[in-house]
Amino acid sequence: MKPILRLEQVSKRFGGVVAADDVTFELMPGKVKGLIGPNGAGKSTLLNLISGIYAPDGGDIYFDERKITQTPAHKRARMGIGRTFQTPRFLQRSSIRDNFLLGTDLGDKLGYFKSYLGCRGSDFDKEFEKLLQITHLEFDWEDDINSLPFGKRKLLEIVRAMLAHPRVMLIDEPAAGLNNKEGEYVMDMIRYASREQGIGVMLIEHSMEMVMNICDDIVVLSFGKVIAKDEPKAIATNPVVIEAYLGEETDD
Repeated sequence: MKPILRLEQVSKRFGGVVAADDVTFELMPGKVKGLIGPNGAGKSTLLNLISGIYAPDGGDIYFDERKITQTPAHKRARMGIGRTFQTPRFLQRSSIRDNFLLGTDLGDKLGYFKSYLGCRGSDFDKEFEKLLQITHLEFDWEDDINSLPFGKRKLLEIVRAMLAHPRVMLIDEPAAGLNNKEGEYVMDMIRYASREQGIGVMLIEHSMEMVMNICDDIVVLSFGKVIAKDEPKAIATNPVVIEAYLGEETDD
């Protein structure tokens, strides 16, 4: 099986700050890769580089064996790279219904015109119902998106990304601001995306419990540089990783 996403010596600087330092790794279809590290390690910067928000200063990014290093963000989204953010991003002062109709445009070249006319794809209702069952969400379609609590909007952003039928999902701190039960629903969604839909998931998350329970493998960043790549159990006992997190030396 070939990787769906591959980074080769990707670098990014902001003035004198090195946010990504020759980062190399790959993501396989149907697998969950954790991206962890101390605050300021460059994790969100990498997601911005992959999704096309930032352009790298060096190196290359490949999606399904196609070089996308210079491909604009909107084209990467249409190719199948989905994204969520630390703070949910929706159309403000719009209904939940309108947000999700527009959110399905990426999976259909005629989606914009269909949603403008109030139409939905034949599988939209079925897919949406399945995803809502996983997240245990209930609401009125016509409610303003901002009327929902923060936790529900975080969950719905993952749902919206799923409805676009991505091949890769970049998920940035989904558990931040959620209670324990909502965090479990997030894990259920990620498992469904990877195991049932075959989507490659790149996950940034500070909850080590979630990372260790759901990730197939983990990449650890420190000051923009990859300091470890391994399975969760090995990462948890890696002295270099422990030192990076705790800021103290450990005995081998």
